[in-house]
Amino acid sequence: MRRLATAAVLAVLVALLAGCGGTTVVREPTIVVTAGERPSETPRPPAGPSGGVRIAVVTHGQASSPFWAIVRNGVEAAARQMDVVVSYRAPDVYSVERMEALIDQAVAARPDGLVVSIPEAGVGPAIRRAVRAGIPVVSINSGSDVYRRFGVLAHVGQPEERAGFEAGKRLVAAGVQRALCVNQQIGNQGLDARCRGLARAMRDAGARARMLGVDDQSPSTPRKIADAIRSGGIDGVLALNATSGIESVKAVRRSGRPDAVKVATFDLGPDVLRAVRARQLLFAVDQQAYLQGYLPIVLLTERARYGLFPAQGNVLPTGPNFVTARDAGKAIELSKRSIR
Repeated sequence: MRRLATAAVLAVLVALLAGCGGTTVVREPTIVVTAGERPSETPRPPAGPSGGVRIAVVTHGQASSPFWAIVRNGVEAAARQMDVVVSYRAPDVYSVERMEALIDQAVAARPDGLVVSIPEAGVGPAIRRAVRAGIPVVSINSGSDVYRRFGVLAHVGQPEERAGFEAGKRLVAAGVQRALCVNQQIGNQGLDARCRGLARAMRDAGARARMLGVDDQSPSTPRKIADAIRSGGIDGVLALNATSGIESVKAVRRSGRPDAVKVATFDLGPDVLRAVRARQLLFAVDQQAYLQGYLPIVLLTERARYGLFPAQGNVLPTGPNFVTARDAGKAIELSKRSIR
């Protein structure tokens, strides 16, 4: 049955990537989640049909955050189903330099595959070192515009500028003429691309958009957003993560214009989904974080064991998908299981 499930997953992957191509008991799969400490040096077991596959995952978002917890849940599910050992590492706080160090540490342990997010081009040299060392790399989440230049085999994630554009079109359809893009991490190329996509959609409709940088962990953020709404005549807000989405809902209430300002956000979470169901948020953009964790483990495991890989150089898009009040209830049930 496990082989049939694997075959089914690969069939779906082949279709999505458009035009490319008795059960063995192995070992109990293991997930090692660390906050950046150096992994212990252990001999590298051989990969093959009998097992022994080891995959390293390094992301820029902390594994404890709500979004990245869903990614990790997908990683864990794939590790169990594929019978592989996976180590998951992330910086304690966002840091390109720390990410580079974690990638180098993962490469030193000689895994059979490496999964990385690419929040900024600054992690590129570390990824190139992994590729030169002969380690196959799949990128996830951010980096859909740049991953090819680093030798990455495929990218699993949401094309970010297109996602911002599609979100912008929905805001325009709701009557928005002056939009605010609330960016909690200016310089993160994926987030910046979302704001560019929003701006393009607004320009195409003869409307306007501007970006506001915030610290989504600061208690002053709702006030900062509310001030921008009042001073700029803003009638639409697009937040780029779940935390700033909820902060934007608070800001609209603070601004005194709750009925005049449409708010939407990227990413899901229990609070976001409840706000969508209550129509405090127009919609939430779902990039299917679970699949961003799950699919790369399947891809790299099948490559390590059998030399199979659906494509090279392709994006396997996991979004954008849109959750509205009509389907928020189902998403809430799945969020309880860390799937959405």
